[in-house]
Amino acid sequence: MLAYQQQVYGLAYHLMGDTGAAGDVTQETFIRAYGSLDRFRGGSFKSYLLRIASNLCYDELRRRQSHPNPSLEEMSEEQMAPHPALVNGNPLPEEMAERGEIVRAIRSGIQTLPAEQGTVLVLADVQGWSYQEIADGMGTSIGTVRSRLARARAKLRDYMQDQGELLPLEFRHDHEGS
Repeated sequence: MLAYQQQVYGLAYHLMGDTGAAGDVTQETFIRAYGSLDRFRGGSFKSYLLRIASNLCYDELRRRQSHPNPSLEEMSEEQMAPHPALVNGNPLPEEMAERGEIVRAIRSGIQTLPAEQGTVLVLADVQGWSYQEIADGMGTSIGTVRSRLARARAKLRDYMQDQGELLPLEFRHDHEGS
């Protein structure tokens, strides 16, 4: 558990966008893995754990889609805060708010992706896994990983373009260099 908890939590956090839900998924992943050790057929244990975690995340996200989202008043300060990796130096409050909005938009965009594409995107672009590690972990070929990643990036790019007011001018479709 100690060897893999950070990786499981990192995947869950990026797929769920919520520290509490990521912690719950991490805990449930290890409980399920322990309960099904007799069915583990060898191979990469890390991949086995991450597959359980991603399945749990997408099950929870599907469940949430069938229930209304909490209002802004119900969200914690932690959920509203910008991701620490994006905070650099001492930004102005307006900059922090903009960064938080962009992070939330990216997380929302990732959650709109099909499960396989979202998982590949998070593993490659957030966790920094190689194509081979992802292919082994998902039980697929490198070509499939490349194609899912390309589709996921394109869909996320399109999603973010639809959120145009959040993007700096140089990234907007309607920007004409002025």
